[in-house]
Amino acid sequence: MITRKVIKTGNSLALTIPPKAINNLSIKEGDLAIVKVNITKSTVTYTFTGHPKQLSLIDKSQSSR
Repeated sequence: MITRKVIKTGNSLALTIPPKAINNLSIKEGDLAIVKVNITKSTVTYTFTGHPKQLSLIDKSQSSR
C-alpha cells in the first residue's frame, strides 16, 4: 500500500500516480482518463483510454459501512 498526499494544482486538487503504477499501466503524459465517481461506495475509478487496465482509488475507511 502506498500513501499519497492530495496536492493543489491551480484551482484543482490532485493525486500523483506512483512510478510503478505508471510503468505497469503504461501511462504516458497526454493520455486521457475516464473518471467514474461512486459516492455511496466512496470510490473513484480512472480508466485510461487506449489501455486495457484501470486504476481504482478506494476509501477504505468507508468500506465497513
